[in-house]
Amino acid sequence: MALRQTALASIREILGIYWILVRVTVPIVIMTELLSRLGVIDAIAPAFGPVMALVGLPPALGLAWLTGMLVGIWGAVPLLFALVPVASLSVGDVTTFSALLLFAHGLPLEQKIIQKVGPGLVVTTALRILGGLLYAFVLYRIQLATGWLAGPVDPAWVPLETQTSWPGFFRALLETLVTIFLILVALTWGLELLRRTGVLARLMRLLAPALRLAGIRGEAGHLTVVGLFLGITYGAGLLIREARTGRVSPRQLFLSCVFMGFAHSVIEDTLIVVALGADLTAVLLGRVVFALMVTAAIAALLKRLDDRHFLRLAFHGGPGGRDDGG
Repeated sequence: MALRQTALASIREILGIYWILVRVTVPIVIMTELLSRLGVIDAIAPAFGPVMALVGLPPALGLAWLTGMLVGIWGAVPLLFALVPVASLSVGDVTTFSALLLFAHGLPLEQKIIQKVGPGLVVTTALRILGGLLYAFVLYRIQLATGWLAGPVDPAWVPLETQTSWPGFFRALLETLVTIFLILVALTWGLELLRRTGVLARLMRLLAPALRLAGIRGEAGHLTVVGLFLGITYGAGLLIREARTGRVSPRQLFLSCVFMGFAHSVIEDTLIVVALGADLTAVLLGRVVFALMVTAAIAALLKRLDDRHFLRLAFHGGPGGRDDGG
């Protein structure tokens, strides 16, 4: 009986999340398809050209990136192959685009949660976007120099491709929505299984020492690992509680939020982009290593700021706390 109630509660939660995704994603996808057929996408794509050129991507993918930043990964996923045909993309292209998306997505919602912890909205949002661009640029330059990931992409899942007719488009959209629901169910139940078997807790303990190298210590480190695996909603939500107690310093809260902005929900989000054809090493291991290195560099820079300048530049509107020199 308890198992049945848990399953029903899980399904209700999934349906709630799914309905939000449908309400947001479907209008955007239909509008994008309409604009594409009218030639508007081709007209506005050059505006994204300079930024996309930095990371070696087609200008049209700038629209998918913008959608992902505003709506979330699920908003961008159906646009990827609708804007650029699968046949014209390499593994490196999808990996680089995935890097942009993984660093900065769903910013209005996620950054509002981060802001409630205390760090400034502008500085943490800018760090996520610039961090994603920097990591995507590094991936692109490595690919150019070595030929790594140059082969054609072979996705396990093609959410939505350009269709020649409206009936074909809506049929493909319906198939995509069904697939998204099944993926949500599998990911939700898979994460619950990892939690119940203790695998997730062991992974968290293994990563805690690495976070200390990035300057994140104590309770902030534990909660950052929660965000790393379960997402900003979980990790930052717990940090909000800790911030109110005053047990964690503003500097530790800031570093934790910076790291989570770079690397969070690494199981769910990684599986999604790998299904699209992204390279696992680059979007998982590389992303986490990059997040640790950049967070450590930021921690070193923060040590040069006194508390007054730190609070003014990077920590606005949040509750105070004792400073442990983090």
